[in-house]
Parts: sequence; structure tokens; C-alpha cells
Amino acid sequence: MHKIGIISDTHGLLRPEVINALEDCEAILHGGDFDTEKILEALEKIAPVYAVRGNNDDWVEESVSSHSSEQLRSLPETLSIELYGVRFFMVHNRKMIPKDTSDFDIIIYGHSHMYEEKYAGQQLWLNPGSCGQKRFLLPVTMALLEITEDGSFQVKRIDLDNSHNSNGGIKMSKVSGRKGKQSPDIKYIIEQVMKDTEKKNPVKKIAERHAINQELAEQICRLYLTHPGVDAEGIMRKMGL
Repeated sequence: MHKIGIISDTHGLLRPEVINALEDCEAILHGGDFDTEKILEALEKIAPVYAVRGNNDDWVEESVSSHSSEQLRSLPETLSIELYGVRFFMVHNRKMIPKDTSDFDIIIYGHSHMYEEKYAGQQLWLNPGSCGQKRFLLPVTMALLEITEDGSFQVKRIDLDNSHNSNGGIKMSKVSGRKGKQSPDIKYIIEQVMKDTEKKNPVKKIAERHAINQELAEQICRLYLTHPGVDAEGIMRKMGL
């Protein structure tokens, strides 16, 4: 029996429970959006890592505090590998999956932060979700894949503890507007953060101005900068709101 850890969208956070789940894995597949090379380096100490580049791994903006390195920018956009008799195709964004995937047994992708496990005949399409920074109501997840000697496999979804994420408890009713007034209108907050991002204000200043925590401000800035043309409602959808 061979065990492979499948994760994605760590966004600068490697949780202790993720490390524990990966300890006895023979390989780790990462679907992109490391946000810092330290995550990649830490994973490589556990097992060989096969990874693709996420949309947040190849940009640098002064207004956002986490910066990608050349190590992350050099990761491939897509990756085709075979491990223990199973053929994998990996990409960060599902939209980039080619039409013909008949040569592969498992398709791995990320980006949406939402766990997805679908079968098309004997082929598995798998998004392990995000095991890094929690996005509001979305669960924190990863997957473990067990492969037998004859090449058959089964996947196990792992739901993770959210206690290690400082913005995991944010709900719409707890988001405060300017001057500390309570406001459930997250759309208004997002619109104001987008305007400040255009002005290249630093994340810390944006968070303080709108009375939200820095993790939320950085999340909105990142989505706005990495998805040209997106509006507030589009950002809300990507946050799972």
C-alpha cells in the first residue's frame, strides 16, 4: 500500500494537523498557491513534493504583504506524473484542464478552496480544497490517496481543525464598517478595500481604515489583484459567500 498526500491552497499557512496527516506519506501533491517558499521547503522535509504554480505564486505587489519567490514562479503551470502505477495530471485552475484527459487516472486541481471528488468512469477528478487560510464558511480540507500494488486506489477526505487560523471565525455579522459601526454588508467593505487597493495602500492601513483584520484585507486585495475585472460580487463568490 502506498499513501500520497494531496493538498492545495496553503496560502502561507502549514497547519500542525496537516503535517501530522502527511508524516507517513511517500509523496505529496500540491495544487498551487503556496504564497511563500517556506511552505514548499517544509513539505519537502516530509516527502518528495510534486507541485504546480498557483495564481498567487507568480505575482508581487507592494500593497500585499506576502511575496512570492523565484522558486515558486519556476513551478510549472501543469504537471503530468506517474506514481506507483497511477497517472496524474495536475493544474491549479480547473479551467486550464485540457479537453482530452484520457491518458490520466486522476486529475488534481485547486483554486476554488472547495473540496470536490468526482468520478468519470474509472477516472477521478479531485480538488482537495484548502488546508491553509480558511475562507469564511468554506471547510478546511485535504485528501489522502491510498494505492495498492495492482494500481487500484481509494481517496479519503480529511476535514481539519480550524483553530489555527486567526480569521476562521469571521462571519458577516461580525464585520465592522468604518468608524466601528456594525455592518452586515460585506459587499460594501469589499468595494472600499478594492478602491484602497487601486491606490496601492498597504494592507495594514486598509485593515485599520475599515476596522477589519489584516487577513481579511489581504484576502480581498489578493483576489482583486489576481482576477482582473472582478467586481465585489465576484470576490464574494470566490470567498464562498
